[in-house]
Amino acid sequence: MMRPLLRTILAAVAAALPVAAAAQATPAAATADAVPVREWKVPWDDSRPRDPMIDGQGRVWFVGQAGNYVAYLDPNTGQFRRYEIDAGTHPHNVVVGPDGNAWYAGNRNGMIGKLEPATGKITRFPMPDTSVKDPHTMTFAPNGDLWFTAQFGNAVGRLTPSTGKIDLVKAPAARSRPYGLVLDARGRPWFDLFGTNAIGTIDPATMRLRSYPLPDDRARPRRIAITSDDMVWYVDYSRGYLGRLDPRSGEVKEWQNPGGATSLPYAMTVDDRDRLWFVETGKQPNTLIGFDPRSGTFFGATPIQSGGGTVRHMTFDRRSGQIWFGTDVGTIGRATVGGQRRPVSE
Repeated sequence: MMRPLLRTILAAVAAALPVAAAAQATPAAATADAVPVREWKVPWDDSRPRDPMIDGQGRVWFVGQAGNYVAYLDPNTGQFRRYEIDAGTHPHNVVVGPDGNAWYAGNRNGMIGKLEPATGKITRFPMPDTSVKDPHTMTFAPNGDLWFTAQFGNAVGRLTPSTGKIDLVKAPAARSRPYGLVLDARGRPWFDLFGTNAIGTIDPATMRLRSYPLPDDRARPRRIAITSDDMVWYVDYSRGYLGRLDPRSGEVKEWQNPGGATSLPYAMTVDDRDRLWFVETGKQPNTLIGFDPRSGTFFGATPIQSGGGTVRHMTFDRRSGQIWFGTDVGTIGRATVGGQRRPVSE
């Protein structure tokens, strides 16, 4: 591949533009309990900014999936900096590594890229199997390994940055579509198998994949989170539920979302109080919803001011108590979720 020239753009931005439990909120109660949200308009139109993650310097990294760039926002100044990457990459996800570099998933050119912010240098790690064309969602393990899913490649992978070696594990069922990805306290990856009704995990020592079927055949888990007790949580995109899988017993419990069966829950994360957060994308504006596992109640429902289009991924920053997300309507958003405990229903 030809190495593209680095282009830096600084732009000022305008601010603020089997068990089912009944736990639903009324729209009036949800709005009254909203959490503070702020959005920054990205200066590159129609580029689908997504998957922001804050680094140790307070910069918020994100990718333009339709714009073929990696960029960051300085939320203190409202300025953006953009780095050009290979044409046709269509990056899907970016994570900041322990090395301080920005690692991004080449969703249409079958590679993972490492971008060095100081110089713009890109190192490319192509997939060793040409059928795995679409690295999707990534996360770093405590030992420095980079785990990732490949939805239509039907695989989960592990990249060892020190050697560049990539190990791939194919899902046993065709069209399983590995999607959202997180790690538990033991460093094991857990992921949604979005093409079917199952959650998967891999043993890093043996690279053996195990799947946990969900009780409803119609379930389609899309994003995933893990609380400090290593319970595995997911949003069921097709049925409008929040679910919890106990890996020890295989027991599943579900709560119907406030927005009901057509809520299309998508982006998901967990905060440092073990509260789950997800976005209902089945209506405009998209709505951010909180859930407290201790009380089994939803709270803090907040409309996304820009509408959101679709909010696809979120990350929680423990240092600030803030959730960061991107929207299909061209914004980077921040929700401040610290200190919110009031339920929207009993």
